[in-house]
Amino acid sequence: MGHVDDRWWRPKRDEDGKVIVNGRGKPVMEKTELFGRGLRYRVRYIDPDGVERSKSFPDREKKRADDFLIEVESDKREGKYIDPRASRKTFRQQAESWYRAQSSDPATREALRSRLESRIYPVFGNLPVGRILPSTVRDWVSELEERKYSDNYMAVLFDIVAGVLDTAVDDKLIRQNPCNAKTVRRPVRRSPKVVVWADDRVTAVRRGLGSVGERYSIVIPVGAGLGLRQGELLGLSPDDIDREAMTVHIQRQVKYVKGTLMFALPKREKTRYIPLSRAVLDAIDQHMKVFPPQPVTLPWGSADGDPVTARLLIVNEQCGAMSGDLFTKIVWKPAFGKAGLDYQNRADGMHSGLRHLYASKLLSRGVSVKELADYLGHEDPGFTLRVYTHLLPSSHERARQAVDEAARIWELPGDDGLQAA
Repeated sequence: MGHVDDRWWRPKRDEDGKVIVNGRGKPVMEKTELFGRGLRYRVRYIDPDGVERSKSFPDREKKRADDFLIEVESDKREGKYIDPRASRKTFRQQAESWYRAQSSDPATREALRSRLESRIYPVFGNLPVGRILPSTVRDWVSELEERKYSDNYMAVLFDIVAGVLDTAVDDKLIRQNPCNAKTVRRPVRRSPKVVVWADDRVTAVRRGLGSVGERYSIVIPVGAGLGLRQGELLGLSPDDIDREAMTVHIQRQVKYVKGTLMFALPKREKTRYIPLSRAVLDAIDQHMKVFPPQPVTLPWGSADGDPVTARLLIVNEQCGAMSGDLFTKIVWKPAFGKAGLDYQNRADGMHSGLRHLYASKLLSRGVSVKELADYLGHEDPGFTLRVYTHLLPSSHERARQAVDEAARIWELPGDDGLQAA
């Protein structure tokens, strides 16, 4: 059992070493050599590992010292003990440990590193994790709002901070994550309603792509017909097509990370199979007659990854692969100008234009959300539903018909007559 020492006062003893007591039977106290210097009360206790620990408190703080000792002994019994010195570890130290356990994808790691260095470390980096309070988090969120960052960006930053502090709880550096406090308002992601291109806009953009370079017009039937992400589309090979099963195996994407173009697995390192329509296959075959697939060799997964060669369906005029950013800059955006269309950054990106078009067409034909999520490579069908729920065909009329068909269970003889009356 621990105890609290008073470093300024001690029981007075006689020449024989016995404690001198007063008339009420209590020890007579005398000043020690340390009187008036340093913190007065020192709590001594044995931690769960059998090591003696101590914590000091100033004058007039005896109750705090006693309460601390009671709390320590209670935490030891309940298995909740946290070494007070552990909470001195800085947020940056804990975040670097958290970072090493994140995705091995170079692009994801680069994005995480950028957010830590630019938006999070300047506020939390040098703070001991034990000194990060709910008020610290609240003030930081308010600062982000004042800078008018988007809701989604603030949510991403908040999730990083919360994730780091979750690991601090797991490592028993702190007892609770301040991000989970009731008084902390967590930023909420907001998904703008998807707007699907009109058919004439699709046609106009394809003509615009043909004006930029005929080799690029295949992007429209492939993008709208398979629902690929941009990097997956630029990494597509005819060798990924199973003509007998009429499916396409989406197993690579082209990425550009820190100045290096590379092949990598699709997002979240998840490959998938997509049904291939005859119309899309015919468009691919027609394209390959004029622009044969070109072998492209790139490192796999990282700048120093093993070289991998794939015959790509879409390459530049030098028969090389293109990054998504470069394709957007020199091909995609200029196509809108060629077509006489105003380019709107969010609504007219390849992702918004072609991938959303693919999703809307499948939903209109009764493809289930679960199947669509698989085809799009979404990990959670719930996410797919949240993004595309407003595109689902209205079920109102089907509901009315279903109830009308069930009406016989409550109809009584003579109802028609009542209605007529």
